[in-house]
Amino acid sequence: MEGHVLAVPYPTQGHITPIRQFCKRLHSKGLKTTLALTTFVFNSIKPDLSGPISIATISDGYDHGGFESAGSIADYLENFKTSGSKTIADIIRKHQTSDSPITCIVYDAFMPWALDVAREFGLVATPFFTQPCAVNYVYYLSYINNGSLKLPIEDLPFLELQDLPSFFSVSGSYPAYFEMVLQQFINFEKADFVLVNSFQELELHENALWSKACPVLTIGPTIPSIYLDQRIESDTDYDLNLIESKDDSFCTNWLDTRPQGSVVYVAFGSMAQLTNEQMEELASAVSNFSFLWVVRSSEEAKLPSGFLDTVNKDKSLVLKWSPQLQVLSNKAIGCFLTHCGWNSTMEALTFGVPMVAMPQWTDQPMNAKYIQDVWKAGVRVKTEKESGIAKREEIEFSIREVMEGERSKEMKKNVKKWRDLALKSLNEGGSTDINIDTFVSRVQSK
Repeated sequence: MEGHVLAVPYPTQGHITPIRQFCKRLHSKGLKTTLALTTFVFNSIKPDLSGPISIATISDGYDHGGFESAGSIADYLENFKTSGSKTIADIIRKHQTSDSPITCIVYDAFMPWALDVAREFGLVATPFFTQPCAVNYVYYLSYINNGSLKLPIEDLPFLELQDLPSFFSVSGSYPAYFEMVLQQFINFEKADFVLVNSFQELELHENALWSKACPVLTIGPTIPSIYLDQRIESDTDYDLNLIESKDDSFCTNWLDTRPQGSVVYVAFGSMAQLTNEQMEELASAVSNFSFLWVVRSSEEAKLPSGFLDTVNKDKSLVLKWSPQLQVLSNKAIGCFLTHCGWNSTMEALTFGVPMVAMPQWTDQPMNAKYIQDVWKAGVRVKTEKESGIAKREEIEFSIREVMEGERSKEMKKNVKKWRDLALKSLNEGGSTDINIDTFVSRVQSK
């Protein structure tokens, strides 16, 4: 039997993209794959249905408004569980009499109830964790200790309170989201495998620690193949975007005119929200460099009055959207000032771009700790203890440290090392390639 994977991401950009990319890898290995999008997401992005990966729709209970129309996070998750379970089961039944019945469900770890659906039909079941092994392991320790965490962590003694996910360092923050990340582990020991969007060489110690609790398979980096191993000819970009992409030729053409390693790329992902004060400090700091700054429409009003009028278009750009893969792979980029979301962090590491870390919440502080002190691929901007604001002097100092400081050469050498190891992991016989083959064999044997 060929094997048929139904992949079910949590319906946000940072979760859809890596699972979609994993589907491309599975297809290249001979597996049929179907990606299940919520009806609201499907209608929002109107995906191309002609590609090799089939697309199906499921319901989260909010087909016309998505998450924004839910009364609360708890309401959304409960309705998603009810409607999602039913509609995933409908997809499985629909395929049971076809030439290619579904044999496995790969589901986002935020949706542990999907395992129960898989088991109801006797399918292989594997949660997909979009965050690194290190973060997952810390959440797991908290889960088995009823939401608490004792410091120092015996196996990760270098982590201090400010290095942990914000749920621990800012006690009581976002309780519904904290509950959601802990619920990832409610039944994961019953899964056939646990898939993680990382690569083994990046987290050898953390991978080994977590593997004691579950059968971990690192299957990343989930970057389009054209940028790394080039084993999948058609994999040239992320091709499902919740935010409408603009014509990117202007941005890339502008970068092509800039000297190598001269531009500071500034981007805080699709969700981070900075305060007005932080935007002012950031604007003042980056004005001392050639920069490309992505400021979403919802954040633009926070820029200092008149700032956009002062930007020298020959030296710097402020855009509402950028093709991040093409930007990070451009020779003009000297560093990436980032919020340290995991997808952005992984992209920078695999493109060999050193980082200036300005984490905001959830897993980002821990990613920043690893960027600076474990992978030695950048620096974390110091913030004021009371306000949590990163002042302009500290931001500017950090950028200079990465671009031209004493440790700059070491950081650039290290990010090249991580890029080389990422490429090695994806090539034939590499750790990721072997792990994906292991997964494929299990699905095909079902």
